[in-house]
Amino acid sequence: MTSTLPPPAVEEPAPVLAEPAPPRDRTGASRLLLGRDDAAWIRPSLITLLLLTAVLYIWGLGASGWGNAFYSAAVQAGSESWKAFFYGSSDAANAITVDKTPAALWIMAISVRIFGLSSWSILVPQALLGVATTGLLYATVRRAYGPAAGLLAGAVSALTPVAVLMFRFNNPDALLVLLMVAGAYATLRAVETGSTKWIVLTGVFVGFGFLAKMLQALLVVPAFGLAYLIAGPPKLGKRLVQLVLALVALVVSAGWYIAVVELVPASMRPYIGGSQNNSILELTLGYNGLGRLNGDETGSVGGGGGGGGNGGGMWGASGLGRLFESAQGGQISWLLPAALIVLLAGLVITARRARTDLQRAGLIVWGGWLLITGLVFSLMQGIFHAYYTVALAPAAGAVVAMGATLLFQRRRNIFAALTLGAAVAVTAWWSYTLLTRSADFLPWLRLPVLIVGLVAAVAVVASFRLAQRLALVAATVAAVAGLAGPAAYAVQTASEPHTGSIPSAGPAVSGGIGGGPGGGRGRFNRGGGGFPGGGQGGFPGGAGQGGLPGGAAQGGLPGGAGVPGGAQGGGTQGGTQNGGVPGGGLGGRNGGTQDGGGRTGGGMRGGGGMGGLLDAAEVSDEMKALLEENADQYTWVAAAIGSQSASGYQLATEKPVMAVGGFNGTDPSPTLEQFQQYVSEGKIHYFIGGGGFSRGGGNGGSDYSSQISEWVAANFTAKTVGSTTVYDLTSPANDLPSPATPSAGSASGTTTA
Repeated sequence: MTSTLPPPAVEEPAPVLAEPAPPRDRTGASRLLLGRDDAAWIRPSLITLLLLTAVLYIWGLGASGWGNAFYSAAVQAGSESWKAFFYGSSDAANAITVDKTPAALWIMAISVRIFGLSSWSILVPQALLGVATTGLLYATVRRAYGPAAGLLAGAVSALTPVAVLMFRFNNPDALLVLLMVAGAYATLRAVETGSTKWIVLTGVFVGFGFLAKMLQALLVVPAFGLAYLIAGPPKLGKRLVQLVLALVALVVSAGWYIAVVELVPASMRPYIGGSQNNSILELTLGYNGLGRLNGDETGSVGGGGGGGGNGGGMWGASGLGRLFESAQGGQISWLLPAALIVLLAGLVITARRARTDLQRAGLIVWGGWLLITGLVFSLMQGIFHAYYTVALAPAAGAVVAMGATLLFQRRRNIFAALTLGAAVAVTAWWSYTLLTRSADFLPWLRLPVLIVGLVAAVAVVASFRLAQRLALVAATVAAVAGLAGPAAYAVQTASEPHTGSIPSAGPAVSGGIGGGPGGGRGRFNRGGGGFPGGGQGGFPGGAGQGGLPGGAAQGGLPGGAGVPGGAQGGGTQGGTQNGGVPGGGLGGRNGGTQDGGGRTGGGMRGGGGMGGLLDAAEVSDEMKALLEENADQYTWVAAAIGSQSASGYQLATEKPVMAVGGFNGTDPSPTLEQFQQYVSEGKIHYFIGGGGFSRGGGNGGSDYSSQISEWVAANFTAKTVGSTTVYDLTSPANDLPSPATPSAGSASGTTTA
């Protein structure tokens, strides 16, 4: 009788090149260079990848100067004062903090304490975090998919243009990404072993990621939790208990800092920058939390929900296509279409495997990370910048490497070969499309990338009939073609300096960041840049240079109101001519007494555009000497509206400069009464005109910085030093009334380091 039973299951082949070599008796240098029992090519390939990554991330770093001076000033402060170090204060006298938790600042501040203040001591630690991310990503992917897949994952991530940008910059994203990759590693080790230790470590890594950039770190939690819930070896009850313990570890790792800051009396710590009520909980859940999703971010430079199409506000249209648009496409999306294709294919291939299958768990971890984070970035209506997408780079690299490995090892199946070929062809087409958006950037590269990629796609499909050696050649050519575009962007990104608050990777692109026809420069460096749809240096809908939506003039706010010292000279003493507010501000230049009359405030730096809000001041030798004179007699050598304005002067002098109103100038710190008290006590030497966003500019916020500007202009004499308007607060022009005593609990911060 003929049996009708199905044939026995065939063990699926191991990934190509994944088999360990026979044990070798290696010692000393050979063991270091070749590994204990790896094949001879593996360890040298990894070392080469890490060395090339280090060169790419460290080469020419000094050209970027202070990078984002907002954070560099806080690093300088933390290197001088342990209190400023702990809180992430903008200055060593602890007036106000940056608008993030400070873990990323801690690493840079320790470096500055050891090596002294310089661009290199601030930026090199960030680059090393990038090298560590590449190595850890390799180690994570290798465990289930083999060394070739690990190397491919590391290369894709390292060459992603936005990763090159952010690992050469001093924003918090570098530490955030490393800690999230560490969380993925710990999750998959927990799946592999069933160990409570590893899943608890996942919570610890994500918790410390929160201390780098707050709630963004939590976007990976659903993927990590789902992967362990599905694939963890223990029984369901124990898995649930372990996940609860991991959640507790996360809360403790992140929450201890929140609890300490929230419980310390306001009079004993700096004001919490970015909040309107001096609360780190408000900052966490509001400005840096739900506000990023719904656009309700009080005190921000605009918000979502109204303009920009699809509820994207001034930060561009939200929607599923956001990551592929001009502003973001060249930053991150080169391999996203391929990642989505191979992720789906990988899940189909592994669908019937055992529950604890490590390869499928890897797809859940990295694929869930990619999908959830990508969807949040696509649909969020609050502040969104293209550089946020660096959080997708490791996940994209891992998914591409894992999916390609699964498909390649099954290339004898025509459907697997066709799927892999389709991913290669789509990558070639999309790389060609992205390269055409940069009209003047390596125009000769576009057609070779397209043609070689399409030929490689055909060869990959044909590989189901080819010998393994020829199939490997086809796969190698496909990888080179797929990485050529992002690699070119990566090298271009590393070859140019990046400064300011909103950097961007790669060359200028049509329709992207940079404003004007052709997209301008494509980044917010000195001298240029704007928001999508804006004029030169402008915001969407803003008329003229530096304009905001609805603003009719240079530097105009919605409805035509000017920012302090804004368009063409600012205003008269205490007055309103041209919509200006005395004290100078965004876009003004040499305002002083020339164009505005009386005690007007000239803007800082000149050049119309965003200087003072997004870029630090360029401090002349004359101005530096003025601030350094008798500096030790004052708690703050100067005060300036907005953190970027203050940061330039602080970094030039290495003395505390008070950032009135925090980053945008819209935080209620200090109040006018507090500022008057500081002046009466002789704690502030100069007031610097210009910078920031006052009169509640943007999405609500406090107008205390405008009140302070008006009071200073009305009671002190302005003088121009270079192109900067300053007021000596120790020499009032009028008799000052005794300031009111600030109410208890309302202090903006302590006045000692």
